[in-house]
Amino acid sequence: MKNIDKLLESGVVAVMRKLPFENIEDIALALVEGGVTGLEVTVDSDRAYEAIQKCKAVVGDRAIVGAGTVLNGEHAEEAIEAGAEFIFAPILDEETIKVANKHQVIVIPGVFTPTEAQQAYLYGADIVKVFPADSLGPAFIKGLQGPLSHIPMMPTGGIDETNIASFIKAGAVAAGAGGSLLKKSLIEQQDWQGLRDHAAKFVEAARV
Repeated sequence: MKNIDKLLESGVVAVMRKLPFENIEDIALALVEGGVTGLEVTVDSDRAYEAIQKCKAVVGDRAIVGAGTVLNGEHAEEAIEAGAEFIFAPILDEETIKVANKHQVIVIPGVFTPTEAQQAYLYGADIVKVFPADSLGPAFIKGLQGPLSHIPMMPTGGIDETNIASFIKAGAVAAGAGGSLLKKSLIEQQDWQGLRDHAAKFVEAARV
């Protein structure tokens, strides 16, 4: 299976932002055991590149581990050197896309308009991250499917287990979920079974 197919398999990409480094392996394992196949460690997290390596070691080939909140080509290089298998960005930056393309790593830049989506595609993006998705809604994704159906779209921002299905039905290839998936209370209590069950609800909701 190609990396991009594995990334999209569950329909859910976990946005792992500023989580406790000492628990990163337990968190990753709980997410993957719940069925999540994409783990995004944001580079503004504590020891982010080490966290990427730890996540990869513990999940093996059950999920794809990448870097998020990548704002420029330099950070993309560092993340890929650390083992990131995809690059997620909240913005559209040509250099970031070029670096990922050079290393043949999946790259998903952030876009907010049809023009940005097309520009990202022309730069070489594999998928575009429609962000922040809750400001636009599923109707925006659906509206773009006619003229821009050649561009795979992944909404991120405000996605939870109650609305992920509506984005998938609208044409999204998957969706990114952060705080709503990685519930602070479960992590603070180190309730890994609870986190696993919560992740499974997301994955089930994405299967529409």
